[in-house]
Amino acid sequence: MRSVTILGSTGSIGRNTIDLLQRNPGAFTVEALTANRNPKLLAEQARAVGARFAAIGEPEHYPALREALAGTGIEIGCGPQSLIEAAERPAEWVMAGIVGAAGLAPTLAAIRRGVIVAFANKEVLVCAGALVMEEVARHGATLLPVDSEHNAIWQCFDRDRVEAIDRIILTASGGPFRERTLEDMRRVTPAEAVAHPNWNMGAKISVDSATMMNKGLELIEAHHLFQLPAERVDIIVHAQSIVHGAVVYRDGSVLAQLGSPDMRTPIAYALAWPDRITAPTKRLDLAAIGKLTFEPPDEHRFPALRVAREALAQSGGAPTVLNAANETAVHAFLEGRIGFLDIVETVESTLAAVPADNLESLKDVYRYDQAARDTAARLTRRATLPPTAAKMVGLQ
Repeated sequence: MRSVTILGSTGSIGRNTIDLLQRNPGAFTVEALTANRNPKLLAEQARAVGARFAAIGEPEHYPALREALAGTGIEIGCGPQSLIEAAERPAEWVMAGIVGAAGLAPTLAAIRRGVIVAFANKEVLVCAGALVMEEVARHGATLLPVDSEHNAIWQCFDRDRVEAIDRIILTASGGPFRERTLEDMRRVTPAEAVAHPNWNMGAKISVDSATMMNKGLELIEAHHLFQLPAERVDIIVHAQSIVHGAVVYRDGSVLAQLGSPDMRTPIAYALAWPDRITAPTKRLDLAAIGKLTFEPPDEHRFPALRVAREALAQSGGAPTVLNAANETAVHAFLEGRIGFLDIVETVESTLAAVPADNLESLKDVYRYDQAARDTAARLTRRATLPPTAAKMVGLQ
């Protein structure tokens, strides 16, 4: 039996992971679950899977969690430090599913135990890719990607013969506005932006998919995870979301992973790795699908891809600034304070305004993160910001 901790169990990735655990009774035990602000669901999950520890990030929700778990014997924690405590508990496998830069400290805590860390939080590698990969190597951890694209490439990537690999391909659905004109996209509402045509995801990642910033973040993630230069990471639009990623070898062979657009497939692969477990995903019927289409991304209508490549080329803390500015701008859009096209414009303006040359420590990461959020907040005329990653882990 593999012991499991889920960081961010009430989010989309966490709920799908819980579903798979319940479908495979006797295969897993649950050490810890965490949530930020949903004590009711967190308590239900902890009871259902017999978790030993449950932690809520926002302290004001602690009384509700304590009441819901009274008499169960489940240990309870609250506050940002409790999320790190959950990651430090003795689970063999940790799902890093906390969205955004806030997931960096708990993910690093798990990595430093030298265990298997399945990560769905691409922002961790975007914010601090080189530093995180150094910690992975130093502590002998295994980093398993859960993003469907990186998970697909992982399944096709010959890690013993990397020299035989020419390039990798990340596919993109193109989001809900793939065929919209720029003028039409100026009028896009938050409700339209979160309605992804293929995937059922949270609001933030759905907006990132709509702007294609998600694919820009995944480009940076892939660069660090597979240790390939950006020019050897291709992005192609594949509207059906059936081919999730591919590896091109120097002999001309292309190995691709296909599957229905359901996050339980990559999660199941990571949960059981290096073995496999049964997942209740829809099986592909290629004859019924009929055809698969591919096209290059339009960087004129979706400039996020260009902006992300430029940030990666700048190196240093530019990707950290990119991520923080994007999180702030997406939040402003979802609140109706800026337009859809203003999201990437805000990110690009923030990158121009915040110098971020060197990235030598986690303090640099948090410093650039804070500066970018402050700048993006001014650009979006936001009065207050949610706690930054630095404040959440007590570095400021």
